[in-house]
Amino acid sequence: MITKMKAFLILEDGTVFEGTHIGAGKEIISEIVFNTSMTGYLEVLTDPSYAGQAVCMTYPLIGNYGICREDMESAKPWPDGFIVRELSRIPSNFRCDMSIQEFLEKNDVPGIAGIDTRALTKILREKGTMNGMITTNERYAKEAGNAAFGEILPKLKEYTTGKVVETVTCQNKYELKGSGDLSDNGQGLKVALLDLGAKANIARSLVARGCDVTVYPALTKAEEIIASAPDGIMLSNGPGDPKECTGIIAEIKKLYDTQIPIFAICLGHQLMALATGADTYKMKYGHRGGNHPVKDLQTGRVYISSQNHGYVVDMDKLDPKVAVPAFVNVNDGTNEGLSYTDKNIFTVQFHPEACPGPRDSGNLFDRFITMMKEGE
Repeated sequence: MITKMKAFLILEDGTVFEGTHIGAGKEIISEIVFNTSMTGYLEVLTDPSYAGQAVCMTYPLIGNYGICREDMESAKPWPDGFIVRELSRIPSNFRCDMSIQEFLEKNDVPGIAGIDTRALTKILREKGTMNGMITTNERYAKEAGNAAFGEILPKLKEYTTGKVVETVTCQNKYELKGSGDLSDNGQGLKVALLDLGAKANIARSLVARGCDVTVYPALTKAEEIIASAPDGIMLSNGPGDPKECTGIIAEIKKLYDTQIPIFAICLGHQLMALATGADTYKMKYGHRGGNHPVKDLQTGRVYISSQNHGYVVDMDKLDPKVAVPAFVNVNDGTNEGLSYTDKNIFTVQFHPEACPGPRDSGNLFDRFITMMKEGE
């Protein structure tokens, strides 16, 4: 049962939205971001890349097909909070295990419904991503606009996501045996997957092609990975500012210095760029959704991609002797992937393991397998 308790979303610029409380009954301060996907809210909620953020879904009705556990990208939801226009009370799907309200309550994720998510999104687009608070404390709403209200604003502005990679990575390494359900192209190949906050479908995509995957915690030393003699290395997606990952960047540079084929996604893409002398910067409001067009600069083909990132590689500081652009975002021209010169390394900013197209860019895993075979 969805409660009718009032809830408030307070942005660091002083804007207050009033709505209805959903999910867990607690107060949070977080970075507020928006996602434009029409479906896939469960994949959004269970994507570790959202750790340290509260997500606003721009599509007006969320939860109509409920929660289907087998679609989860990790064992639990990671966003600090969830923001929607309308939360479906009665899910309808033969695969449904529970309602989204039950899921939020069970996993201690607070949220707010009934606000004008279009207005919120316009603010974030015009002013850029900002911090905010989700609360049921009416004192803040009553004090909006007067001197007392100002006590909370400095706290909002001070919030940072911090080193969230260390909170989302696996605690111990584990192995997954290749199934070959999709193909046996990777049969017998060993892949070391560095878990920076990996979505489950990355490992599934490799296993389904026959690869044996060993998943390593984010802080694993490069020497341990190299000593296992993998045929290839996968660097996963993950949350936060890539420049916070200084220790991980140093280890990735050691992996770069080997001749082992490497494929990196999202945060992994950014960390490889930083490890090789490039730079990254924070975008105004980022790319988060399942409808972002990216162009393959080699073939001219355009993929419809799933994306979730607030940082991007700075193309003005990229040394062409190290790497060259491989993909570009059709909407804003930002970098979406790199091909490394004289190395069996390529990286992408988007998510080829996701299915928005529905499988536009899944062939990139096949490309990775080809690289590994050629390196044998």
